[in-house]
Amino acid sequence: MAIWYKKYVIDKLKKAKDSVEDKVREAFPRRTINKIKIFLYKVLAVIVVIFAAYIYGTFNPNSIMVDKIRKQEDKRMVEMAKNFGLHEPEFKYDGPKTFVKSMNQCIDYLNWTLPVDQRIPRDILVAMAIIESDYGKSRFAVEGNALFGVRTWDLDKVPHMKPAAIPNARFGVKKYLTKCQSVEDVIAIINRHPAYQSFRDVRKKSTYEQPDIRAMVDGLSAWSTNEDYANIILDKIQSLTNSK
Repeated sequence: MAIWYKKYVIDKLKKAKDSVEDKVREAFPRRTINKIKIFLYKVLAVIVVIFAAYIYGTFNPNSIMVDKIRKQEDKRMVEMAKNFGLHEPEFKYDGPKTFVKSMNQCIDYLNWTLPVDQRIPRDILVAMAIIESDYGKSRFAVEGNALFGVRTWDLDKVPHMKPAAIPNARFGVKKYLTKCQSVEDVIAIINRHPAYQSFRDVRKKSTYEQPDIRAMVDGLSAWSTNEDYANIILDKIQSLTNSK
């Protein structure tokens, strides 16, 4: 009796299974079932691709996104610095070493207010200030806080000093309230003036940690009428490096 009942149950299950399959076939023709299978395979393939992209992106981040995030972080840091109410450092010096120290303090302060891609290597700025102002001893530096000899032709609106040897010059050397403002102005000029586009191109290709100083300095040749200006700046940078 038990064997007969077991066989009876198995037959019932088989019939039920066949009945379900028949109903599925009736509800979903073979062509529809194949389409569903293809759709599911495509969904699975998309999931695999997305997962692979996620894994790859985790260990090989997209350079465009990295640059975008870095700029956003730079902007946030600049806003934080401004909100903290940082003050411009005093520019005190009594010789070459203290002049260089004050230049570095000023550059550190200005860099807090600038995105990384607008900063200028400190060695370049310090060397230019030394050459242009003789370590802050020039008349323009002492009387007008002008460390770089920036000229202006807008004599009616821009505070300036005339060269002692050319009192009737049509241009003047810009004066500043502080020497650090002089540094700030030079950074702004280099960042916007068409004459220094090649400098900006080299900076864009370089990294902030390892800038191509020689190529950048070559891009600043227009700063002076002296054809050897780039080499003069490079020599001063090397001299400062050797004295550290």
